[in-house]
Amino acid sequence: MTQTSSSLILGVDEFLARYGDNPRYELADGELIERSPTGSHETTAGKIAASQLSIEMDRQGHPWVIPHTCLLRPFADVATARRPDVVVLDELALAHEPLWEREPVITLGTSVKLVVEVVSTNWETDYARKVEEYALFGIPEYWIVDYRGLGGRVFIGSPKQPTFRGYLESSN
Repeated sequence: MTQTSSSLILGVDEFLARYGDNPRYELADGELIERSPTGSHETTAGKIAASQLSIEMDRQGHPWVIPHTCLLRPFADVATARRPDVVVLDELALAHEPLWEREPVITLGTSVKLVVEVVSTNWETDYARKVEEYALFGIPEYWIVDYRGLGGRVFIGSPKQPTFRGYLESSN
């Protein structure tokens, strides 16, 4: 992911109107962020969604769905809209989402069961900022899949190697 060269600050509503259906962009504190995943990045995310998660959700009979595209708008007062690589939603909770019928935007953390981010060159965002944002949004589980070992040594150790890390929301 890269920040665009424009110094234009966008509000979430303007971002949704201009870029909401474009999977190449997300918004962080009003700044437009261009996502530029590689083919192997997309393959990894697709395998996680299509095989491991879908099979397990069916096996356990959960009323959960994995949308093709989805934006998470964690805070009404902050111009941020994240586009996770994989997101698992509680289909029953979608009835309470104010925007869902018009556009794939989640505003309630209770609708989200799991977020998976596949690490790319912006590993700092996946390992630090998104961990905090998703926790504050109330997302109960967050996985980081660093299949190329891109993260900093403080996060994945030394020598650097592919890593899978999961975070569960504390019940305390």
